[in-house]
Amino acid sequence: MTPPGDLDAAALTPGSLGAGAPPRHRAPAAGRLGRARPWLVPAAAALLTLLLAAVGAGTSGRLANGGYFASGTESARADRLLADRFGAGAPDLVLLVRAEGGEGAEGGVDSERAREEGLRLTRRLAESAGVASVRSYWTGEEAGLRAEDGTAALITADLAGADRDAARTAERLVPGLTGGHGTLTVSATGPAWVSVEAKRYSGADLVRAELVAAPLTLLLLVLALRSLVAALVPLLIGAVSVVGTIALLRLLTYAMPVSVFAMNLTSALGFGLAVDYGLFLVTRYREELRAGHPVEDAVRRTARRAGRTVLVSACAVALSMSALLVLPLPFLRSMACAGMAVALFSAAAATLLVPPVLALLGTRIDRWDPLRALRRGRTVRPPRPDSPFWRRVARTVTGRPLWFGGVCAAVLLLMASPFAHVRFGLSDDRVLPTGSEAHRTADAIRAGFAAPADRTLAIVLPDVDPVRDAAALWAYERDVSDQRSVRSVGWARSEAAGGASPGAVLLVSGAREPQTKAAQDLVRTLRALPGPPGEHLVTGRAALLADTKDAVRARLPLAAGIAAATTWAMLFVLTGSVVLPLKALLIGALSLGTSFGAMVFGFQDGHLRPVVGDFTATGTVDMTMPLLLFAIAFGLAIDYEIFLLSRVREHYLLTGDNRGAVVEGVARTGRLVTTGALAVAVVTGALVTSGVTQLKLLGTGLATAVLVDAVLVRGVLVPAYLTVAGRLNWWAPRWVARLHGWLRAWLAPERGR
Repeated sequence: MTPPGDLDAAALTPGSLGAGAPPRHRAPAAGRLGRARPWLVPAAAALLTLLLAAVGAGTSGRLANGGYFASGTESARADRLLADRFGAGAPDLVLLVRAEGGEGAEGGVDSERAREEGLRLTRRLAESAGVASVRSYWTGEEAGLRAEDGTAALITADLAGADRDAARTAERLVPGLTGGHGTLTVSATGPAWVSVEAKRYSGADLVRAELVAAPLTLLLLVLALRSLVAALVPLLIGAVSVVGTIALLRLLTYAMPVSVFAMNLTSALGFGLAVDYGLFLVTRYREELRAGHPVEDAVRRTARRAGRTVLVSACAVALSMSALLVLPLPFLRSMACAGMAVALFSAAAATLLVPPVLALLGTRIDRWDPLRALRRGRTVRPPRPDSPFWRRVARTVTGRPLWFGGVCAAVLLLMASPFAHVRFGLSDDRVLPTGSEAHRTADAIRAGFAAPADRTLAIVLPDVDPVRDAAALWAYERDVSDQRSVRSVGWARSEAAGGASPGAVLLVSGAREPQTKAAQDLVRTLRALPGPPGEHLVTGRAALLADTKDAVRARLPLAAGIAAATTWAMLFVLTGSVVLPLKALLIGALSLGTSFGAMVFGFQDGHLRPVVGDFTATGTVDMTMPLLLFAIAFGLAIDYEIFLLSRVREHYLLTGDNRGAVVEGVARTGRLVTTGALAVAVVTGALVTSGVTQLKLLGTGLATAVLVDAVLVRGVLVPAYLTVAGRLNWWAPRWVARLHGWLRAWLAPERGR
């Protein structure tokens, strides 16, 4: 965020001070209409909000889990071959079937009665609509589908369609398949059922988070603004933004798959940004009124100056999110599109709706101070435009900048240090609460079966002939069996249709979980091992994870370059300096390191359970979460950077006193930055109440990022740096300065010429 009017002030140069009329910006048509008939825009917004609510009513049913693996990799190609040519793709639905009695003919899964009921259940699943193929212990007697103690067996199903279609099929079938079936007791897991349960939990979490965030945000705004009327305006914009966000997500589902968690995250982000923007506009309007401007002029000045600032803020978030578009993960791409749309919608809602609402309220904006009774007997003064507390902090920091800056940097590095031992993985059923059916069932499979599906690697040999190349196949099987971390091997062949080469599939059961280094090493070993004639493709969860890591690592420099370039360009246009944007990138990375450290310390290592509630610590961090957290938190950090630098530069151009400008900038932005950061932290931090680990992690990371950035970085580290750098802050080569002047003239044309 940049403060109201600061973009105008930032356009000044030392030579332009006092030279001519100030820049003029024509108010948009919506603003002029809002001033002429201020009731018209809120009325139209109310109707539009109702329409958007109707559009967004069916959003939840169109969301699905998935998109966490990179496309175009060896493992992705092998997965397609498994499904298309061999009918042996990774199952979408897994039924754990427990039988009464113990192992043997009289009990367990091998008893006559269990076999009859198991076959009946298998046929029922296979004949259901939306089921592509079924594997069952009772039809093929595959050893891997039988529990080691003989009391349970598995039935797996591949469901037709994409992730969303599979989830709908599972939602329809599972309630009738689970529960008691004679001597059998059935429970479900698998990606499709995880998606269904994730949707249920995240939907309930969304309601609970909003019930927590809304009253806390209102209390925070009342304390900051000293008026219930003023506090309700940002909250109103936040509510409109949430409704619009959900409608935008539904429209986005027609263009791409959208994660079940997108509604929680983007609703929190949209609400937080809209409240932040509304707070910003209301604060500026009240300052204009206290400066003696009549209501109409105050609204016009607020809309012209602060409205542009809000748009700059939204662009900062949107450009930061756009860096995720180049990463080869559908999940991150969908979240990037959703985040960009939400940021721009929140800004549009604030800039179009707040000015006419302010015109309707007029001077009543300061009414109903709930804390007035606590101040009886004391002289009630209007709030100061600056903060005495932050002025004292700034004077102290700028008095000893090297000491305070060094200590602050050391604290940030210490908070970031746990990220040094991060281990990346991918989400599975364990993101759900331990009491969920999908999580509970998967735990039972991991504990009771010798070769859980997630530890099995499939080596696809599409070019071999099982008869002609039999000797080579048996030799290859022997070589694979001799590798460390291999627990068992077995063949799964299927005749290909249309006369194509039948091919073969070797199933390799690993001894370690797919997220471990040993499992990743086994994938690399199998790929390097010579095989029969033709190519051999390795897939399975460990292979998908390894390929996804490699694909993300290859694209990460491009994504970082996009974020850095767009940030540098925005700050250059604002300041005209080539130094300050580089400083912002370095300090921003250091600031975000604290949230990454909290992520590893709290969730990979499991130390935050007493604070955020119970979750399953897998010893890894979902590799998509730091990327998503970086995109969102970096955009918010640049908001606060622009806010502070604008005020510092304005005062520096007027006085030429660098240290005084830093003190003045911190004093005039400290209270608003911390209030805005607290509002965002409350809204995103409410995700911590979720039962889904991914949402807990994101809520914790975002709340940590904005609070650390607002307090330590903008309050201590940046002022210390600006003081030490002195006039170097504003340096740029002459040709760059001329380019900046041309850009400023194009963006802020002057009147009176």
